[in-house]
Amino acid sequence: EIVLFDRSWYNRAVVEPVMGFCTQDEHESFMRDVPLFERMLIDSGTILLKYWLHVSPEEQEKRFQDRARDPRKRWKMSPIDLEGRHRWVAFTKARDKMFEMASTKDAPWRVINGNDKERGRLNAIRSILDCIPYEFNRQAFEPIKLPPRASGADKGYEEPALEELNLVTDYYS
Repeated sequence: EIVLFDRSWYNRAVVEPVMGFCTQDEHESFMRDVPLFERMLIDSGTILLKYWLHVSPEEQEKRFQDRARDPRKRWKMSPIDLEGRHRWVAFTKARDKMFEMASTKDAPWRVINGNDKERGRLNAIRSILDCIPYEFNRQAFEPIKLPPRASGADKGYEEPALEELNLVTDYYS
């Protein structure tokens, strides 16, 4: 079983203190307790992997500008993202503090270069596979001989033309 958390667990370490969503005491308590809690998870047999997808300021700016111009991508931009642009340095400092206080020998933060999304994702997957014990099944990667696909004409069936169906307009042709 694999469980993935997308930032939610560590919001208390970075987003909440920078945006004022938690008190300084709540933040410090989290930073003090999280390594202990993670140690308990590991001691119970959980393989805990933590990844930070790093995007350079230049690439981040390019992505923000693209989202601001393209209505199809605008949903990716929240009011928090917009406010975060003013607080970039504070977010970076909070991230550095999180790395310092919550990266332990047993549960280190692993940083993925996320400037190239595809390569970053592949590197993350490879890293996960390198950290989890499993048996490699070479047979699973052997080509499969596919049987011939049945033809409707062989069975007296003629498929209707796409235009005869309730076809959605191709808005992006």
